[in-house]
Amino acid sequence: MRVVVIGASGHIGTYLVPRLVDAGHEVVAVSRGKREPYTPHGAWDRVTTVTADREAEEARGEFGRRVAELDADVVIDLICFTEAGARQLAEALTGRVRHFLHCGTIWIHGPSTRVPTTEDRPRRPIGEYGRQKVAIEAYLLDRAHRDGFPATLIHPGHIVGPGWVPVNPAGNLDTGVFQALADGDEVTLPNLGMETVHHVHADDVARLFMDALANPSASVGESFHSVSTTALTLRGYAEAVAGWFGREARLAYLPWERWRETVPEEHARVTYDHIAHSPHCSMEKAARLLGHRPRYTSLEAVAEAVDWLVRAGRITR
Repeated sequence: MRVVVIGASGHIGTYLVPRLVDAGHEVVAVSRGKREPYTPHGAWDRVTTVTADREAEEARGEFGRRVAELDADVVIDLICFTEAGARQLAEALTGRVRHFLHCGTIWIHGPSTRVPTTEDRPRRPIGEYGRQKVAIEAYLLDRAHRDGFPATLIHPGHIVGPGWVPVNPAGNLDTGVFQALADGDEVTLPNLGMETVHHVHADDVARLFMDALANPSASVGESFHSVSTTALTLRGYAEAVAGWFGREARLAYLPWERWRETVPEEHARVTYDHIAHSPHCSMEKAARLLGHRPRYTSLEAVAEAVDWLVRAGRITR
């Protein structure tokens, strides 16, 4: 099949595009052309690339039509963040594609209330990013159930892999937290370190897209989580990372209002977003309907990313 991947050179696309090519699909990679995939692969030599400024073209009402003119059997949208963008694309593709797959987020759920959270739980997002993704999901699923638009939604957790910084045991993107744990220095966590984060390796997300694509009768009109088998507490995560460097974690704890004063404002903002959600999502639905099981645990996925940071000299042993 001819498959168009929008946002092809990002975290998921780095793994998804080679998998699509290896499976025999004709792949068209749509991106801004600003960067290479995080990991090189020979499959990219067999991919047609299209450079597009989505934001500008959407504003002119041209992006949906441009994608439709690529004459794909399947469109995979990895970088849609507004309902308006989803509507423009879906309307242009109506009657022209066999399958449309959208990348969402577990942030559709808001704070965890019953864990593991399943896909059928009420949507209670607490930020604009989550609210927009809920609106996109509602629109696409309504189209799928009402008039047969062939939409599937995949909702990843904290995507991780070699080439970028993973969410750390303090719930933000500061590599200094990993360095402190590697050095055996004390690390202070918010509250009691019992909030959770839920990672997923980017290749496991790519595998779930492939499984959904291979099983349209089970995936169309459905949403699926894409996370590792279980979430991590901040405390347990920190202890594991320290152990990778032969250290015992030296941890301290402060109430949130005091902890936030000890870090830069941006780190505090990112941490709050993670601990306010404290995600822990279920993968039972993907296993039951698609036969999908993640290959990486959270710690295995993060370990690959941390090893890359060490090799790149961003964490020293």
